[in-house]
Amino acid sequence: MAMRLGREICRTIESASCREWLVTGGTGSYASGTVAGVLTRSYHGLLVAARSPPLGRTVLLAKLDATCRYDGADFPLFANRWADGSLQPEGQIFIEQFRLEGTVPVWQFALADALIEKRIWMPPGSDTTFVRYTLLRATAGPLSLSLRALVNYRDFHSRTQANNWQMAIEPSQGGVKVTAFAAAQPFYLRCDRGEVDISGVWNRGFYLAAEKERGLEPLDDHLHAASFEATLAVGESLTFSASLTAEPHPCGTDALLQRQAHEAQLLAAFEAAHPVGKTAPVWVRQLVLAADQFIVDRPLPDQPEGKTILAGYHWFGDWGRDTMIALPGLTLSTGRPAVARSILRTFARFVDRGMLPNRFLDDSSPPAEGEYNTADATLWYFEALQQYFEATGDLPLLSELFPVLKQIIDWHERGTRYGICLDPTDGLLFAGVPGVQLTWMDAKVGDWVVTPRTGKPVEINALWYSALRTMADFARQLSQPGGGYEALAERTLDGFQRFWNAERGYCFDVLDGPDGNDPALRPNQLFAVSLSQVLLTPEQQRRVVDTCARALLASSGLRSLAPDEPGYIGHYRGDQRSRDSAYHQGTAWAWLLGPFALAHRRVYGDPLLALSFLDPIARHLLDAGLGSVSEIFEGKPPFIPRGCIAQAWSVAEVLRAWLALQS
Repeated sequence: MAMRLGREICRTIESASCREWLVTGGTGSYASGTVAGVLTRSYHGLLVAARSPPLGRTVLLAKLDATCRYDGADFPLFANRWADGSLQPEGQIFIEQFRLEGTVPVWQFALADALIEKRIWMPPGSDTTFVRYTLLRATAGPLSLSLRALVNYRDFHSRTQANNWQMAIEPSQGGVKVTAFAAAQPFYLRCDRGEVDISGVWNRGFYLAAEKERGLEPLDDHLHAASFEATLAVGESLTFSASLTAEPHPCGTDALLQRQAHEAQLLAAFEAAHPVGKTAPVWVRQLVLAADQFIVDRPLPDQPEGKTILAGYHWFGDWGRDTMIALPGLTLSTGRPAVARSILRTFARFVDRGMLPNRFLDDSSPPAEGEYNTADATLWYFEALQQYFEATGDLPLLSELFPVLKQIIDWHERGTRYGICLDPTDGLLFAGVPGVQLTWMDAKVGDWVVTPRTGKPVEINALWYSALRTMADFARQLSQPGGGYEALAERTLDGFQRFWNAERGYCFDVLDGPDGNDPALRPNQLFAVSLSQVLLTPEQQRRVVDTCARALLASSGLRSLAPDEPGYIGHYRGDQRSRDSAYHQGTAWAWLLGPFALAHRRVYGDPLLALSFLDPIARHLLDAGLGSVSEIFEGKPPFIPRGCIAQAWSVAEVLRAWLALQS
């Protein structure tokens, strides 16, 4: 399946504006927009730069509005939606086709008998975006091209009201230097040919439809900083760049070759790591490239090559839980164990009182006390490290991290933050205090925790048991005492049978909560089947998988709550309160599809049947975030994709499951 869209999608603003592209450079900076060229989010921009890598993301170059003059007629290659609701111009009608070349978005515009191509990319390891226009065909003579560069300097969550804001725009080699205000970091707009005309006029009232749909402020202003104009003959190109770098960038051709070589290396590593890599379908190979977009630099003073994982585009930073869940799929499944090693070492630096931080702040400062509000991130760390060690046999890293792992187990056994502690009576972990969300079902609206799950959550205890067995195995590998971990694991295994709800035929979601045991049908029990360490009998496993298949499976994901349960919400839309209310109350999550497929294979022993549950993802890659996997889907048909257009654990778990099912 080629990553290609034709006129049937591109010609209408409705279909072309809900399909979004993404390019990244590996530093946290990115470029993203819609196929139509219309801005719909505050997060769209041709250079959204990570000024405190990998965070502090700031919209610098918002748009590059191109107009062609050919054979006496003007053709806009862009679209803008304005505050009054009008769409002017409607340049999407000239799109002949859109495709992805790897992760590079490519447009072809048909202008009478002329055909002009546009592509956008970022070289690896850079904060520079390149945009190239190439005239492929024209019989009526040369074509003149005008580019209007619209800039800003705002946090990517916010909006701009220009008022009397004056930016400093001055000539620079090949273009202009833009300094938004005295303390701002300058950035540079350049072209490899043509003339430059400085403007400095604000364009006001861009209407961001996706933000309006989310109940947020929809209006934004951008400054027309400069125009770039050139004439192209057939076969000629114009390359524009936006960068934080003052030094002249490499030529556009070299920069594109760097991007192409990087993606070829990614696919080569995947093929070298897995015998099935060379024959993997196109959509799986696309996921290998998508996986790289989440892996970014997180330099530390004594570890300048440190890496981390951004949880999702556009708005998430690096979250402890998301990073550890996604790490095996994004790194080991793609044949990049060195990246996994770097991330594991980076995060070990932030373990405190036996816990990993839930998230890092946008200003890249160390995580504060309140950012350790997660009961599962640290347990997923064990899963990630176990899979890394299984793939590499890296005893030096295991020896380095083993003292940290011991502290984690010790803190959980005696008790740490937020009531997280081992209950010696049944060997199960308890977690929760009023007003704090600790599991992956972590939505909170003001002081209201939507799904508090205080008590003994089923997946937390499945992970705890797996961590204990993993720790015992690590101790053997390092010739360390491990009997205590085995004893704890046996106690947890015995106590885990308390989760079995014989009346309903599946597991309780939470035990010993404020209102007793919670029988709500949720997908969390799948981890008691899908993890390497199984806690249920074969018959219990089958009933869990069958129940989840019939009540929770929703094409490209699993619902977070069954439709016949109290509180179920089938649609994810509206303002933040409405959306957060639905987030884990029926919304379907793509990342759960991987564990479900693996659990299904364990129960039924049919990998081909299990693989069929991943098929919808192949078609989804052309539906929202092009070439990637969305965060969530509405729980009701037709299962509209929502949330982030590209989510790390969604890509990772589908890719990991696909590879596991090949064997």
